[in-house]
Amino acid sequence: MASTASASLPAEPAAPTPRRRGAFIVLEGLDRSGKSTQVEKLVATLQDRGIDAVTARFPGKMIDSYLSQKSDLDDRAIHLLFSANRWERATQILEDLNRGRTVVCDRYAFSGIAFSVIKGLSWSWCRAPDIGLPAPDLVLFLRVSSAVAEQRGGFGQERYEKREVQQKVAGAFKRLGETMPEGEWIEVDADQAMEDVHREIVSRVDTVLDSNKLDAPVQRLWEDEEGL
Repeated sequence: MASTASASLPAEPAAPTPRRRGAFIVLEGLDRSGKSTQVEKLVATLQDRGIDAVTARFPGKMIDSYLSQKSDLDDRAIHLLFSANRWERATQILEDLNRGRTVVCDRYAFSGIAFSVIKGLSWSWCRAPDIGLPAPDLVLFLRVSSAVAEQRGGFGQERYEKREVQQKVAGAFKRLGETMPEGEWIEVDADQAMEDVHREIVSRVDTVLDSNKLDAPVQRLWEDEEGL
């Protein structure tokens, strides 16, 4: 008896699973909040799990020189240099994310705005150069009290590290956080022990990694939004 045509046909190949993009995580915070340490620890933890993860750090060397009080520039010039530094890295960040690589960023546009508006520059002017940058999936703001920050080594070595300045910056960050979509800006108590802070950060990042957010394209920062 002749076999049916369907019996001789090979099975349909399974459709390939679309590659999920990487997560874009930003750590922000006041000076001496432990950002750089926590960025390193987070990337190391992700890599230990077999997750492709890299670090992006801002600012670059020119701005580092300014922050270390070795050069003086107009406030508008330094703000635009901060933004140019981010745009210079934007293409690489997008390429990494689209390859499935998670990017953990030490400071981002939020720092640039916060440290500029306290010098009297307008919110709308400060934000304008960064509109359209890759938008983070999650911003973790490390909140540290003045008392704890001042006890940490190296406090006062950069021009912004004075209590009254840090308090103004904290207010600016708070306002920025209020403009972010719900769940995309989370405060972490950085007065805690280092390992406790790390555990909380990892938990928050895991929520992003497990979500369907990474099935969608990278969004653009502050596009189609009203000004501050």
